[in-house]
Amino acid sequence: MNYGTLPSRLLNAVDSLSNPRAQMYRSADGWKSISSEELLRRVAGLSSAFVELGVKPGDRVGLFAANRPEWHTADFAITGAGGVTVPIYFNESAERITYILKHCGAKFVFAAGAAQLQKLEAARAQLPELEQIVVADGGPDLPGDGLRYETLIAAAGGADVASYRMRASQVLPGQLASIIYTSGTTGEPKGVMLTHTNFCSNVTDSCANVRFESKDDIAISFLPLAHVYGRTLDYAHLFHGVTIAYVAAVEQVAEALLEIQPTLLAAVPRVFEKIYTRVVEQGSKQTGYRRKIFDWAMEVASRSALWRSGEQNANSQVKLAWGLADKLVYSKIREGTGGRLRLVFSGGAPLAKELAEFFWAVGVPIYQGYGLTETAPVLTTNYPQNRMGSSGQPIPNVELRIAEDGEILAKGPCVMQGYYKSPEATREVLSADGWFSTGDIGYLDKDNYLFITDRKKDLIKTAAGKFVAPQPIENALKTSPFILNAMVVGDKRKFISALIVPNPIIVGAKAAEQGIKFSSNKEMVAHPLVRSLIEGEVQRLTANLAQYETIKRFALLPEDFTFDNGTLTFTLKLRRRVVEQQFHEVIERLYADVSEPRPILQD
Repeated sequence: MNYGTLPSRLLNAVDSLSNPRAQMYRSADGWKSISSEELLRRVAGLSSAFVELGVKPGDRVGLFAANRPEWHTADFAITGAGGVTVPIYFNESAERITYILKHCGAKFVFAAGAAQLQKLEAARAQLPELEQIVVADGGPDLPGDGLRYETLIAAAGGADVASYRMRASQVLPGQLASIIYTSGTTGEPKGVMLTHTNFCSNVTDSCANVRFESKDDIAISFLPLAHVYGRTLDYAHLFHGVTIAYVAAVEQVAEALLEIQPTLLAAVPRVFEKIYTRVVEQGSKQTGYRRKIFDWAMEVASRSALWRSGEQNANSQVKLAWGLADKLVYSKIREGTGGRLRLVFSGGAPLAKELAEFFWAVGVPIYQGYGLTETAPVLTTNYPQNRMGSSGQPIPNVELRIAEDGEILAKGPCVMQGYYKSPEATREVLSADGWFSTGDIGYLDKDNYLFITDRKKDLIKTAAGKFVAPQPIENALKTSPFILNAMVVGDKRKFISALIVPNPIIVGAKAAEQGIKFSSNKEMVAHPLVRSLIEGEVQRLTANLAQYETIKRFALLPEDFTFDNGTLTFTLKLRRRVVEQQFHEVIERLYADVSEPRPILQD
C-alpha cells in the first residue's frame, strides 16, 4: 500500500482542507494564526533556500526548536527537498547536541529561538562539518555562518510553491525521512531511522477510526516535537485540516487550555498525574460542607468510572449521584481543561488504571495507546473501544505476538529501517523477517487487547530470583494524593524498597490540621508524622501484592525527579540508572541492616 510521503500529504491537506488557522501561536498581542496557504508558502520558500545552500536528497539537517510553527515549516522544507530531518530536543545539553549532529553528519541546522542559537553556538567549536545555520527569531546578532529564516522566506511566492510541488513529487515513500535519537535512559542514544512510509502509515492506520472535525477541532501541541509521539500526532492533525496551537513549554499548558479550549489533547502519563494531583490539592483546601461535597464526588467517581467508560452498566442510583456530582464538582474540573475536550490520548508509558478511571468518571475520556520511537510510534490504541487498564488493540496492518519470555514483538509498515550506523544494534532488535523486539513485557487477552507490565530491562530480580515489575507498583503509589513520585529499587537485593517523593502541598495541609508547619521540604521528609502517613499509604496501596513484591523499606526524598536534575528523560520517563547513581548512599542505607524492615529517611 502506498501511504504517500510527508510533503505529498501536506500538499493534499492544503489543497483539499484549506484552513485559515492551520497554526496558532501566542505572541505579545495574544494568539495569532497562520493559514495553511501561508504555511505552504513558508515551507516552499525555506525549502528553496535549503536547495540553494546545497541540501541534497539524503542529507541530514538538524532541527533545533521548541514547539512552534517554524518547527513544521522547517521539517516539511527539509523532507520536501529530499533531506532527512534530525530533530533535537529544544532544551538539550551542548554535549548531546554535539553527539547527535556529529553522529548523523549534519552539514546544516535549522534553529528557532535565541536560547537555541546560544546552545548551538556553545557546541559549534566541536562541529567542524557544520556548514550553515538557518535561524528563526534569533535576536539582533547572528553568527558568521548564520542566515535569517525571516529573510529567506520573505519573497517566496508562486514559483517557489510550484518548485516545491515538483521536488515533493520526486520524494519516494521508502526514502529516509528522519533520524530520531532516542532519549537514552541508559547508554548513548541510538538514531532511529524512519521512512516516509513509517510516518505516513502510522498516521493513516492509527487514525483509521478517528473522526476529525476540521472546522471545529483544535489540538494543543506541547509534547516535544523532537519526540516521535507528539510529532506523528501533529502530522495527523495537519493532514486532516485540524488547527494546531503550539505551546512551547509544559508549564504553559494549563493557561493555554483555558485560552484555546482545545477539543483534542495528547500527553504522557506524568502530565495526567500532575493534573490529578492539582485536583486533589484544590479539593484538600476546601473546608466544611465544600470539603464533604468534594470527598463525596471523589467516591462517586470511583463507583461510576466503568459505566462512564462504557465497560459496565450502572443502576439509576449511581447515575443520579453522578449527575449531581457532575454539576457540583466534575464540570468545574473540566472547565480547568477548557471544557471542550472530546478526545484525549495517553502514550509514552503505561497509565495507572486508577487514573484512567478517574478521568473517565469526571468526563475527560482518555484513550491509552502504546508504541515506541522505533515504530513511528503507535502500535495499539484503545480508541474507539476502550478497555480500562489495557493499551488497546493493534492498529490496522500491525501484528503483535508475545515471545516465550513475555516480550512484546511487533511487525508492520510503521517499523523502522534500523539504527543509524549501528547494524549490530539493529540485528539485536529487528529480525530478518521484520519482527521488532520492543523490550516491553506484556500479554494479549482473549480479545487481542494488549496489557503491558513493564520494560524488560527494568525488571528487578531479587536475591531470591523473583522478578518484580516496578512500574505497576510505582503507578499504584502515585495514585495517593500524598505521594508525588516514586521509584522502586531492589535488584539483586533481599527485598524491594522504594524512593518516595511526598507531595508537599497535600502533606503540609494534613500536618497543619495537627498544628505542624514545615519550613522546608527537607524538614518535612524528616518528620515522624510524614513517615507514618506515607507508611500507611504504602501499606494500603500495595496490600494486594505478592509477598516478594511488597515494599519493605522506603526513603523519603525532599525534591521530585525532573528533567533539569537529570532524573527524567525529556519524555518524562524515569532514568532509573541515573536515579540509582544520584541516590546511591540513600539506597545503600536502606539495605545496611536487613534484620528488621523499617522506613529510612534521607538526611
